[in-house]
Amino acid sequence: MEPRIDYMKASPESFQAIWGLEKFVSQKAGIAPQLLHLVKIRASQINGCAFCIDMHVKQARRDGMGEQWLSLIAAWKESPLYSEKERAVLAWTESLTNVSQTGAPDDDFSPLQQYFTEAEITNLTVAIGTINIWNRMAVGFRSQHEVDPTN
Repeated sequence: MEPRIDYMKASPESFQAIWGLEKFVSQKAGIAPQLLHLVKIRASQINGCAFCIDMHVKQARRDGMGEQWLSLIAAWKESPLYSEKERAVLAWTESLTNVSQTGAPDDDFSPLQQYFTEAEITNLTVAIGTINIWNRMAVGFRSQHEVDPTN
């Protein structure tokens, strides 16, 4: 599969707009890094974005997330490994990433209110939207991840 276009060069303004969201999410939104890793990895898994999964799994490892924690994200509902707070984040991530199918039901929203303020829920939702934009750019334009068959 060959890359289609280099969107960063084709439209630097749109790249900068998305990058502005990313900077907000990573620097000012107040989301714990572990939760942000869950959002980015799970949304990227759902969207089939190999480029983003590769990048975010590597970042999570650098931040100290363990192999079991990383390996079971796709099967979080079946694993007792994740806390109730992490489960609330994962459910909301899945619900919004699949919003045309889920409609973002109360069952996915309500658990968030036990752990987050309204501002934090808003920032978490922006983070979910942001990774979904990145996924669409990478999948749509076929961004390539590094291939390392020994890893």
